[in-house]
Amino acid sequence: MRTETRPRTRTARSGAASASSEPGRDCPLCPRLVDYRLSVRAREPDWFNAPVPSFGDPDAAVLIVGLAPGVQGANRTGRPFTGDYAGDLLYATLLKYGFATGRYQAHPDDGLKLVDCRISNAVRCVPPQNKPLPAEINTCRAFLSATLAAMPRLRAIVALGRVAHDSAVKALGVRAAAAPFVHGAVHPVGAVRLYDSYHCSRYNTNTRVLTPAMFESVFAQVRADLTCR
Repeated sequence: MRTETRPRTRTARSGAASASSEPGRDCPLCPRLVDYRLSVRAREPDWFNAPVPSFGDPDAAVLIVGLAPGVQGANRTGRPFTGDYAGDLLYATLLKYGFATGRYQAHPDDGLKLVDCRISNAVRCVPPQNKPLPAEINTCRAFLSATLAAMPRLRAIVALGRVAHDSAVKALGVRAAAAPFVHGAVHPVGAVRLYDSYHCSRYNTNTRVLTPAMFESVFAQVRADLTCR
């Protein structure tokens, strides 16, 4: 199995680099997000403050899709789900089910490695109030589609939340009515299965919309299905 310790700024298919799967540091496509990114850069110049690249090997079988970087999480550290509560639950779960090794310490140099797993977001730039607009989600889907295309061994996509689910469904070319978002649902799409989970945000866990057991059950199913296939 392949492992990766740092976020990649470029992805590859069959060894060839593909610049289109990740936006550049100064991606200009969404004016509102550009303005917000620049304002945070001015306030916190030592933060990452750029579109957050996918983390993990393109040759992985599993892709986890989140919503967008958190302003003090991935936008600060430069690695998806790193530096905020959502990462605490996600990486603990990945470690438990063998999709990661090492120790998660909430910074990109903690030595944690993903195992046959990759993490990305539906929107690569941090949005104000963590709420990307529909037009921004649609614009950024080109990078999600390129990420999917750059993963020749992809067998499972775990969508964290409805926005990630809807964007993945559109990137896969599936009719929305054929794959409704339901926590714990599994949608076969050719050789790939799309798994739905509520987002592992602090809000969802504090309100018990999502419990650790509910979240773990999704990854237990992914592990079991990969083992059987």
